[in-house]
Order: sequence, then structure tokens, then C-alpha cells
Amino acid sequence: MRQRKLGRSELELSVLGMGCWQYGGGAYWGAQSQKDVNEVVHKALDLGINYFDTAEVYNAGESERSLGKALKGKRDKAKIGSKINTSNTQPSVLREHCEASLKRLQTDYIDLYMLHWPISPLSVKHFTDDEELISNPPSVQEVFQTLQTLQKEGKIRYIGISNHGVKQMQEVQETGVSVVANELAYNLFSRAIEDGILPYCMNNNIGVIGYMPLQQGLLAGKYPSLDEVKPMQARSRHFHCSRGKGTRHGEEGAETEINKALKEIQGVADELGIHMIELSLAWAIANEGITTTIVGSRSIEQLILNAQGGNVELSSGVIAKLNEITKPVLQKLGNNPDYYEGRSHSRIF
Repeated sequence: MRQRKLGRSELELSVLGMGCWQYGGGAYWGAQSQKDVNEVVHKALDLGINYFDTAEVYNAGESERSLGKALKGKRDKAKIGSKINTSNTQPSVLREHCEASLKRLQTDYIDLYMLHWPISPLSVKHFTDDEELISNPPSVQEVFQTLQTLQKEGKIRYIGISNHGVKQMQEVQETGVSVVANELAYNLFSRAIEDGILPYCMNNNIGVIGYMPLQQGLLAGKYPSLDEVKPMQARSRHFHCSRGKGTRHGEEGAETEINKALKEIQGVADELGIHMIELSLAWAIANEGITTTIVGSRSIEQLILNAQGGNVELSSGVIAKLNEITKPVLQKLGNNPDYYEGRSHSRIF
């Protein structure tokens, strides 16, 4: 498995990383046995996958706890990334939550500790009903000073952000605290970061971690039609606002464009003799501005298929063809990478 350096850090990450949201089981992805997690994590390490991405919010901490169990005795082989909720960033609270993550992960340090969403009332509201906190979140300066203190204490090796736009990255940089990564949605149907965010990260030596490379199963050949997508997985702006349970974006989606593109993407995969999963992952990894692309694997079979995608190298012609196929989706959804809020009230700017 190839590796790339993460921004200005000394972390060398495998180009394919492990998304751990489903670990520990929960309402969103369903049950997940610890036995399967152990097997998948150990096999991933054997295949050269060294980056494991989790967050305190994933299954109310159970994802971190499950990953910690799976890495017991193998911690030195792995790089762990975790994320703090935007609602837990007051200095004393942030410290408590970081230490709670360390305990669940059974480790003395987290390699990359990220702010899950930018500091703003709308982002805070995503995680809490506390009106006082929503109206008066801590400042960007005090949040990153606290993170820097935790870094100096050795609790975290590097500081990162997630879901930050250019202006928000500039705000963070003005604090003087070094940030080495920005984690963002990136796949054939979610290409918004290509316009401004990705070039900015590359120019400022901020590594990009791409998440949701299979668009929650849409690019896995999992659904015969978009009508088969479950409501919880149809809440993004890719779908009409009437489709998903708890949808907030209020937009019309790009279902016609996606249906057409899916058939053409499958055609490309068939021509190459590979699975749509391999093709989708290989496309994301081919962008050298992306340090690592994280994808979930619930079983050894899924892991092996995903890992094959990490080893497929696409020609420039195939990449250009896939870009052209998905261009109508990009044009319909625009260049804002917050796919769950409407563009008129985005959390990313």
C-alpha cells in the first residue's frame, strides 16, 4: 500500500485509510461485532493500511472504544485520527473530552486530533440543544490554543480540522497554531473541494483526508436505483429534500444526473474489468492532493475489495472520462462541500 506524507507533519499515511464510524454498532449503520472489527483491523494492518479514523460522536464513543480494543498490542503499527465535537470546545470541556477519547482508545496519545466542524452557531447546533452555547461558542483562538496546550503535553501529536472552507482555514491560521490536515467529503459525486479548498490546502501544506469516497454506498454498485437508498442515507443534497429522514437542506438534489452517471461509471468499470468500488476508490486516490481516502469495511471481504481499489492505478484518460461523466452532478450541486445543509445556510465557507 502506497503512503503519502500528511501536510507539514511527519505522518506517513497509507493512501487508503480505515473509516471507523460503524465500529461499536449504532443506529446509523447497525450492529457491528467486536470480533469482526478485530479481524478487519488486524487484516488492514497486514495489508499496509495504517490510518484509522474515528470521532467521539461516532456511536457515542463506542467507535473509539472498539478501535482501542482492536489495536491492543498493535498500537505502534497504527496512526489514529479522532475528532472533537464543536459543542465540546470550551477549554476545560475540550480537555476532558480529549482525555476521555484517550481512555476509550486505550492509548497515551492521538496522532491527529481534529475539530469536527468549524466554530459557528450553526455547527454547534448540530451537536447540542444548549441555546447559550449555540449563541456564544468559544472563539477560534481559545479553541486552538487549548489544542496546542494538549499537543505540548503530548496527548496529541498533531492538530487537524474537518469540514473547513477557505475563510475558516484562514481564521484558524490567524491563531498561529499549526494545523496539518483538513478532512473533507470527496468522491465522484462530491467534488466541491476541487474549486478552491483543495488548491488552498495544497498551497498551504495542509494535508487533505477524503471521506465518504463511496457516497455511503451509492458508488459501490449497491443500489439498483436511487429509490432503493434508505432514508438515513438519502439526507444529502444529492437527493431531493423530500427523500431523506431528517433532511435539512431544502434543495432539489441531482438525482437525474446521478442516475445517468451511475450507468456510465458502471460501464467504465466493466470495460476495465474491475468492481465499481475499486474504480471509485482508485479515482479518489489518484488525486495527489488527497493524502488518504478513508472507507469503512465491515468484513474481511469488503476490506480486500477496498484494498484492491487502493492498488489500482488509472490512466489519465480514464480519470478525464470519469470527470466528464460526473461533471453534470458537480455543476448541479455546486462548489460548497456541506452536503447536508442548504447552500444558503452552509456550515462551510
